[in-house]
Amino acid sequence: METNKDIKPENKADGNKKVVLSGIRSTGNLHLGNYFGALSKFVRLQDNYDCRYFIADLHALTTNPDPAQLHSSVKNILAEYIAAGLDPEKNIIYIQSDIPEISEMYLLMNMHVGIGELMRTASFKEKARKALGIISDSDEIEKEIIGNQSNQRVNAGLLTYPTLMAVDILIHKADYVPVGKDQEQHLELTRRFARRFNSFYKTEYFGEPVNFNFGGEALKVPGLDGSGKMGKSEGNCIYLIDDEKTLRKKVMRAVTDEGPKEPNSAVSQPVENLFTLMGLVSDPDVIQHYRDAYADCSIRYGDLKKQLAEDLLKVTMPIRERILDIKDNDEYLSKVVKQGAERAREHASKTLKEVREIMGIRPL
Repeated sequence: METNKDIKPENKADGNKKVVLSGIRSTGNLHLGNYFGALSKFVRLQDNYDCRYFIADLHALTTNPDPAQLHSSVKNILAEYIAAGLDPEKNIIYIQSDIPEISEMYLLMNMHVGIGELMRTASFKEKARKALGIISDSDEIEKEIIGNQSNQRVNAGLLTYPTLMAVDILIHKADYVPVGKDQEQHLELTRRFARRFNSFYKTEYFGEPVNFNFGGEALKVPGLDGSGKMGKSEGNCIYLIDDEKTLRKKVMRAVTDEGPKEPNSAVSQPVENLFTLMGLVSDPDVIQHYRDAYADCSIRYGDLKKQLAEDLLKVTMPIRERILDIKDNDEYLSKVVKQGAERAREHASKTLKEVREIMGIRPL
């Protein structure tokens, strides 16, 4: 089992711990992909790094969420962060919108970002096509957006999402930013924006953050629909807050196949997804038992799913209980976010003050 002892501490030249930063959009609840892909790893960092984790409610505004739902989601994810093992005493945990310095620096950084480079990002093209109902795969999405005559629109916040993400990182002068493959382009843009700022103002103010390498290949937690990865928008998730009945029902409905017809057949993708999930929660001998059963054509998917559900529940039920306890403690949650905002603003206000000075925004 991995522990925080697996992660060796790293210090800067001044002796301070290196800074790790990550955030998650406040939409919906956290699922197994978030937990195994990120949260469980973050817990391993918190003793050896200066870790700062935030709930990205400003980023969530790009999808125009219902205000009440946005507020509820922030509270849910805060409780789930803590229940998953992130200690507010060891980490700086804060809500993005509680740090007004981020919004001001977002404005300032946008003055050095080109519209064209933002429109060329893969995530913007994908989301713009979805928003406008564009089916074409043409790379000239810019023309299609500008020439679109429908009542649909692509909001400017979606376009400048990479700038806000860059500011989230640079305002803390983060050394490491653990991101998945879908965010690597945005992290590269952050490095580009840092270099551009330094070059334009003839300074070495910003360093260039890099992805945190936990060793081995990046973990991809599959969904229950037989393809792709687990994700909120795909509707193929097991949430940390799911009760026992809901979790069992989801697993039993997971996509499989007709079963192997010949011994030692290649495992189909939907079934391999279930083995991947077992690899996260089940004992090795249990996994081998079902792999052997697949190989000799004796496998019973109902039994496999029941076993998988049992093993998943051993992980999620203790977390669920902690989530419910924490969510009911408004006084504690308020204390956590107030403390987190104060600590985060210490760093953010210093960076913003120095950025303003560099850019020539100074008192007369």
